[in-house]
Amino acid sequence: MSTLTFGTLKFSERLIAAGVPDAHVKAEAAALSEVLQIHLKDVVTKDNLDYKLAEVKADLIKWVVGLALAQSGLLIGILLKLA
Repeated sequence: MSTLTFGTLKFSERLIAAGVPDAHVKAEAAALSEVLQIHLKDVVTKDNLDYKLAEVKADLIKWVVGLALAQSGLLIGILLKLA
């Protein structure tokens, strides 16, 4: 799983350049970093998505083949009963 990083130093420098007080900059950077760490752990990566899609595809193929075989068996049974 890939990791996303948040550069608090660059963020802080931009706020300071805009004239935001130092105490506010530190608090905002810490809070935003914490929020991102909490919520970015649930981000789905492309590799994870590809893996899950492959699992779903395999399950779907199993079900389709199984149902086709069951339907064929049922049809053969009905035809033999009628003959």
